[in-house]
Amino acid sequence: MNKRTLEEQRIEFSNQKFLATPLAGLIVWTIIGFVGIFFSDFIAVWSIFIGTGSIVYLAMFISKYTGEDFLDKTKPKNEFDKLFFFTVGQALLAYSIAIPFFIIDYSSLPMTVGILTGLMWLPFSWIINHWVGIFHATFRTTIVLALWYLLPEYRFIAIPFAIVLIYIITIGILKNRGNKEESGNKNAPQHNI
Repeated sequence: MNKRTLEEQRIEFSNQKFLATPLAGLIVWTIIGFVGIFFSDFIAVWSIFIGTGSIVYLAMFISKYTGEDFLDKTKPKNEFDKLFFFTVGQALLAYSIAIPFFIIDYSSLPMTVGILTGLMWLPFSWIINHWVGIFHATFRTTIVLALWYLLPEYRFIAIPFAIVLIYIITIGILKNRGNKEESGNKNAPQHNI
């Protein structure tokens, strides 16, 4: 059996497209934003819980169409795939922080879930050796927090659509990153943090 080094696995992982998960996030947060516009806060709360909890499943579905296919059993095992799924688990465990604040102030939910679930982008940046995750996590945290304070009446609308905007920018960066790597050496990450 040919055993690949961790660095070889990291390069292999880094050369993926990484579009399925942010596309799933973009779709779900768009729906959450529209629910915030047209429905009561009660329904908006449930859209956040159900929607953000389903991003990983939607990403698995989308991955079949982006060429990433998360469930492909024929791909060689990669330790960084496993690490990435641990970051997804970390994001889900963040609900243990969001729920107590939600019980005290239900309008805290877009902020807490919006920030805490976005933190998984930080280790992602390290894994792929690219600044996109740092950008995503930092701007998402800053903008979500600012909107929570600046627009208290519109928390269930402004915060989801701000997250959508960040996803759009992130997807553009990821697509551009992929295009630059295709024209360069595919055996080494092209961008350093």
